[in-house]
Amino acid sequence: MGVKLFAGRATKSLGEQIAVSYGAQLGDVKVTTFSDGEFQPSYEESIRGTRIFIIGSTNPGPENLMELLLMLDAAKRASARHITAVIPYFGWARQDRKDKPRVPISAKLIANLIQAAGANRIMTMDFHADQIQGFFDIPVDHLKSEAIFIKHLTKQQNMSNVVFASPDVGGVKRARTYAKHFQRRLVICDKYRK
Repeated sequence: MGVKLFAGRATKSLGEQIAVSYGAQLGDVKVTTFSDGEFQPSYEESIRGTRIFIIGSTNPGPENLMELLLMLDAAKRASARHITAVIPYFGWARQDRKDKPRVPISAKLIANLIQAAGANRIMTMDFHADQIQGFFDIPVDHLKSEAIFIKHLTKQQNMSNVVFASPDVGGVKRARTYAKHFQRRLVICDKYRK
C-alpha cells in the first residue's frame, strides 16, 4: 500500500515542506474554477487503494473548508484506502459551545462535515479547547505546539523578565505549560463580551 500527500491551495507551501521531510513529492491535484466561482479539485493520478494525507486548513473564509471537503469527497470516490485530513488550523474552533441562545456549535458541525466528506482520521494542532476531540467519531491526533515553541524559547538569551499570559480561560492550560516549564509567572485575562 502506497502513501501519497496532497495539499490544498492555501497550504501548498506547507505541503511541499512536509513532502520533502517525508522524502516524497506532493501529489498532483488540480483545482478548476468555474465562471460562477465554484471550484472542483481533481486528483491527476491514481489514488486507488492508497493511504493519502490531505493537508488543508479550515481557516475562514469558507473557501478553505470547502476545498478540503471536496478533496476528501473526491478521494473517497476515487477509492483511496485510508484518508487522513491534516488540518494545521482548525477553523471555527472557538465556537465549541453555545454561549448564548440561537447560535450554532460550529466546531461540531465542521467535525461532522469532515467525517461525512470521507476522512478516516484527523491530524491537527492546538484546538481552542481539548473537548473538540470529542466532536469526532474517528481518531484525532491532537498535536501540541509546545514541542516546537519550548525548544525555540529555550534558545533565548534572557527570559528572566518573561511572563506567560493567556488571553482567556480557553488558553490557560497551554500558557500554564509554558510557565511551568520555564518556571515563570502566569497571567490569566478575564475576558468577557457584553
